[in-house]
Formats: sequence, C-alpha cells, structure tokens
Amino acid sequence: MYEEYGTIFAYIIGIVLLFFLGKFFIVPMKTVLKLLFSSILGAGIIFIINFLGGFFEFNIALNPITAFITGTLGVPGVLLLIALKYIFKA
Repeated sequence: MYEEYGTIFAYIIGIVLLFFLGKFFIVPMKTVLKLLFSSILGAGIIFIINFLGGFFEFNIALNPITAFITGTLGVPGVLLLIALKYIFKA
C-alpha cells in the first residue's frame, strides 16, 4: 500500500482546515442559539402577561419583535413594552 506524499499532505491540510472552519463557525452559532433561546423565553413571558392581563383587559402583542425585546432585555424590556402600549394607546 503505497500512498503518495502529496495525497497524505492534502488529507492533513483538509483536516486542519476543517478544524479551523469549525472553530470559526461555532462562535456565531452559539450567539444565534442564545438569541433564539432568549426569544422563546420572552415569548413565554409575554404569554404569561397576556394570560394574567386577560383579567384586567390588558395584553401585549405576541410577535417575534416583542418576544426578542422581552427575551433580550428581560424585565426592562417588559416595562418598555408596557410603557409603549400606554404611550401609543394601541
């Protein structure tokens, strides 16, 4: 079984390149997954607010933007959405 040195060298370069590309793409993927998790958590918080606000005829629109704001900013994001609701009386 004779392999050329060029072929072995190409395999080594390919493996090293694959390793560095994996490292290069894993950081943005972690950020995207973190933002996605925050948005899902924000949607859950808005759902709870709408459920409890149903008794007082108060609701916040549940869409990707409001879920992202709530999930990213947390409690200040919820307060921001409530303040915007009262400012624009929507």
